[in-house]
Amino acid sequence: MTRGKPILMGPTARLRETSWDELGKMTPVEIKERGLFPYPSLPHPKHTPGGQVFPEMQIEQFPRLRRFDVDFDLPEEFLPEFPPAIFLQNRPELGDVSRGEVVSINNYYRLFKGLVTPVQLDGLRLLLTPFPQEEFNPTDDRKSLEPSLGVTCFDCHVNGHTTGQFHLNPDNRPQERRFRLDTTSLRGMFDQQIHGSKRSLRSVEDFTEFEQRTAYFNGDQIHAMKKGLTILDRVHVSHMAQMQNMFDFPPAPALDLMGRLDRSKATEEEIRGEELFFGKAKCSGCHVPPSYMDQQMHDLKLERFMDEPGRGPIKTFTLRGIKESPPYLHDGRCLTLEDTVEFFNLVLELQLNEQEKKDLVSFMLKL
Repeated sequence: MTRGKPILMGPTARLRETSWDELGKMTPVEIKERGLFPYPSLPHPKHTPGGQVFPEMQIEQFPRLRRFDVDFDLPEEFLPEFPPAIFLQNRPELGDVSRGEVVSINNYYRLFKGLVTPVQLDGLRLLLTPFPQEEFNPTDDRKSLEPSLGVTCFDCHVNGHTTGQFHLNPDNRPQERRFRLDTTSLRGMFDQQIHGSKRSLRSVEDFTEFEQRTAYFNGDQIHAMKKGLTILDRVHVSHMAQMQNMFDFPPAPALDLMGRLDRSKATEEEIRGEELFFGKAKCSGCHVPPSYMDQQMHDLKLERFMDEPGRGPIKTFTLRGIKESPPYLHDGRCLTLEDTVEFFNLVLELQLNEQEKKDLVSFMLKL
């Protein structure tokens, strides 16, 4: 990754009674009947109460984020690097501007003065301001040992990116229908037209306002009134949105101006991978260059493969800089890019061979 963290490679799922090649040749009905689908949904470890859960590497720096009722469930090796790099779309020549620090309310002005406008700087201040949240607040029913002012937008979206924090989606009911959501990156927000895994919000401003209102309290404003209701006016929301729109994708020197592979800088494996991406593997049907998303929501109908209820359509997330954003899918069930390729090889019934899977991953590492 940008700051040097190794990228874990290879599929991590363990298969029963079969091989990847044999599994890829089965029909969805066969896979479901034999219970062989290797990537079931990843639940929240506290599925009924839910709430935000942070990785240990972040809690060590910010102890206020530790819950006493649950620990993070994925090893650090499968998460993005911490702290993540920061790229600004108005200053691409600077590369990573994080200076290796986690941006906080204590250092944001020093790090960003002169790099962004005063309005954007004020938006960053608000993104770093703690607001009461269901599990982190001053009330007696909090899930932290000590009372606190709450959490900030950038506790989850660390440095405008992510380190794999998760919560329970606030929208679905009844309770058992709700599903785990990993924190997504804010990189490339300026190029996105819909926001939220399920909500399809049409502006960064709406996303900012409703995320603070719904995700912080699992969609329950009654609890918010008890724990410390915060209503952000649209002036402040617009400042926060303007700052979010500054975060850029990591540089991709192997891509040309249209987001396609510059073949003079590519290996044969990467070239074959690009051909697969735009051909047999069907990736480009949803992940369209240059940002490798299509501003749409799609339903993969995973109930074809598992004895689980359907989840409905979920937005297409960008693949730009994807190697820096593990784990994958909305709930983090695919820990590596190879896992993701195996997942879609089954779901889209592609019947890719072993070399084609490797080629596809090689191309995605260049995005």
